[in-house]
Amino acid sequence: MLIVPPSQSAVVSFFGTGGPPLGLAYLASALEEEGHEVRVVDSIVMGYGLDELARELRAFDPDIVGLTATTPSIYSAYEVARLAKELLPNCTVVLGGPHASFTSAEVLRECPHVDVVVRGEGELTFCDLASRLARGLGPEGVRGTTYRKGKLVKREEPRPPIKEIDVIPWPAYHKLPMSRYRFEGLRFGVMLTSRGCPYGCIFCASSKLMGKVWRGRRAEDVVEEARFLMEEFGIREVEFLDDTFTLSMRRARQIADLMVREGLDLSWSCSSRANTMNEGLAKSLKRAGCHSVYLGVESVYQKTLNFLKKGITIRQVLDALRAIKTAGLNVVATFMLGIPCETREMMLSTIRFAVKTRPTLAQFTIFTPYPGTEAYEWAVREGALLTHDWSKYDTLTPVIKHPCLSPGEISSLLRRAYISFYASLSFVANALRKKLIPFLTKGLKRVFLSLKDYVANSIRRALRPRRARTSLGLPQATPCCGA
Repeated sequence: MLIVPPSQSAVVSFFGTGGPPLGLAYLASALEEEGHEVRVVDSIVMGYGLDELARELRAFDPDIVGLTATTPSIYSAYEVARLAKELLPNCTVVLGGPHASFTSAEVLRECPHVDVVVRGEGELTFCDLASRLARGLGPEGVRGTTYRKGKLVKREEPRPPIKEIDVIPWPAYHKLPMSRYRFEGLRFGVMLTSRGCPYGCIFCASSKLMGKVWRGRRAEDVVEEARFLMEEFGIREVEFLDDTFTLSMRRARQIADLMVREGLDLSWSCSSRANTMNEGLAKSLKRAGCHSVYLGVESVYQKTLNFLKKGITIRQVLDALRAIKTAGLNVVATFMLGIPCETREMMLSTIRFAVKTRPTLAQFTIFTPYPGTEAYEWAVREGALLTHDWSKYDTLTPVIKHPCLSPGEISSLLRRAYISFYASLSFVANALRKKLIPFLTKGLKRVFLSLKDYVANSIRRALRPRRARTSLGLPQATPCCGA
């Protein structure tokens, strides 16, 4: 049984629905091909808590319980692991996902109910492990795993990324409650058309998790899977979950052109980078049914982008924004506050830039050093981590000591960013002009929540006894990265 543990994402709950758990669906299809009986339980979309999961575990009685978790949801995975061991003491509990991949030894120490951690890409590793367990053997020798051996933690050598990803079977969509995934009333699906990333953004672990070599699927296979989702499950809205769908601009255009030739009546969105987008490509995406492109901007300062190792320039950001808008596509631009090399004034400049450039939607998050990233290595080295409570690593809570600002000041800037953008006349006018009423409603809801938090915090500050303020680091007038 493969389980998505119960959890809640503030970002997902505001910006849209969660999609099918592709990672587990890929595992399920690989395991089925090996002859294993598989059940997938998506606790989030089913609204399951531990009681409902207990019922599912008793009914299916699995030999192996596979769990996946992000960093902020890791404690939920621990709870499900505990439940599984209580109900089925002889089952093997396997944990995968980005957090466990980079903290496998720590996970095994923190949670005695987890038996094995599968690191990185899981299809070959999990199938190898399941095959050994079915023969009454242990995980010894299975590349890409970490497990206990007596009182010691044994880490097997890494498994290389799968080179020919076209041979990986499509996700086992038939194992998921596909009718429950919705986006603005439409049946909603997600797809992955590539793996790996050659870039080295310090806040992202993708290149370490999936490899620095980018591997893209054939355009024909991608379009065939999209057609399958439409015909078999009535899917009309798809989000391509690639780190950068347009990393190969030529292949992205091939996929778009093939969708047009095949007559696919599909609405979809994807992600891009400022240096992998131009007007010609944007228009091809639009013709093929694409309506929105996610674009990582992060900051208006070039030295900050260099600090983040984004590999883009401000000029490329402006050109990409212009190209996407000219093609008639929505832009969902992401911005980051609390970056350790920025001052308050620099962050305010980024907020003003977001309002001025008028993307369709703006997502503001707080710089969060996830395990496996260069940012996390920096934070540990500098002693900058404020907490090891992984539930706080939600990109909306400050978790590092900033040299210029307190955690409360960074949180205040996050609220200010949402109020400034979503209460601006330009956003409201754009949303009305494009008839994006759901987005307008969500934007105003975010403003209301931000204002409510702002007022509550203001009252608390006013009631708090006054005391001398101590400096947290560099004076705010001096940009920390010398911009």
